[in-house]
Amino acid sequence: MLTNIRIVLVQTYHPGNIGASARAMKTMGLTDLVLVNPRCFPDSEASRLAAGAEDVVDGARVVKTLQDAVSDCVQVVGASARLRSLPLPHFDEPEAMARELVANAADNPVALVFGRERFGLTNDEIRCCSHQVSIPANPDYGILNLSQAVQVLAYETFKAWRQRPESDYRPARPAADRQPTREQLDHFHAHLSRVMQASGFLTQPHARTEAQLQALFSRAQPSRKELSLLRGLLSSLEESRDGN
Repeated sequence: MLTNIRIVLVQTYHPGNIGASARAMKTMGLTDLVLVNPRCFPDSEASRLAAGAEDVVDGARVVKTLQDAVSDCVQVVGASARLRSLPLPHFDEPEAMARELVANAADNPVALVFGRERFGLTNDEIRCCSHQVSIPANPDYGILNLSQAVQVLAYETFKAWRQRPESDYRPARPAADRQPTREQLDHFHAHLSRVMQASGFLTQPHARTEAQLQALFSRAQPSRKELSLLRGLLSSLEESRDGN
């Protein structure tokens, strides 16, 4: 579905904004970038500011007109800081726009269109769009950098996609944050019990004390790495006691 969502940049003046926009796209799972008559592209500054999203920059398509960029799309949403006189359907909230855009992207290409850094999209270009969207901002200073606008709308789109049941989205989880197995927890509690008894903290069986400590660690939900750290601490206490 995300592969059907296209980001279109119209006559981008600074090549660095292309790279920064590509980076914003990639963080949100978007890869289809189309450039309409950019002032300077390819350019090393675009690749430099992509910062890991060079593949999106390298895969960008360059076309001459906005019509060429969106002719196969079933929905084209133009991002505009101010409303023009054209009676296009307008989304006041990016979240609502993203839900509809993602729904349409299930079966067909759709596009988010961003205009020039200084004055956005022309009326003729807005006529190529089916909808408009604005990003709510400070009324006294509502100016967003091009790549910032791409990031905001790309985020809303990604959020709308991952909230759909068919997305099967699962955030990446570092190996160090994995939860320990029951066997690993059992070994830890047995180790803790031995150290408490050897230290004199428990002079006789205290099932309630040990149960309370088990409940404490259940609430804390230590990761495997954290549990290993605790086991290391217990081993160090054992060695220190044996050394004495």
